[in-house]
Amino acid sequence: MTTARIVKCPSCNKAVKWTAKNASRPFCSERCKLIDLGSWAAEEHRIADTAPPDFTSEDPDTVI
Repeated sequence: MTTARIVKCPSCNKAVKWTAKNASRPFCSERCKLIDLGSWAAEEHRIADTAPPDFTSEDPDTVI
């Protein structure tokens, strides 16, 4: 038998057991899971791009 891994909830930093019984993992609760989802929906979190966008164009009237 293996010991369950303990991780921190991304929303509240509470210690959480990483087990199949925890349906909200890696979160400690459904509430923290929904708070995080709301943050993504409100665009408070972003995934960084490797290169900045190139907005230069040969034709200034071109709309991307």
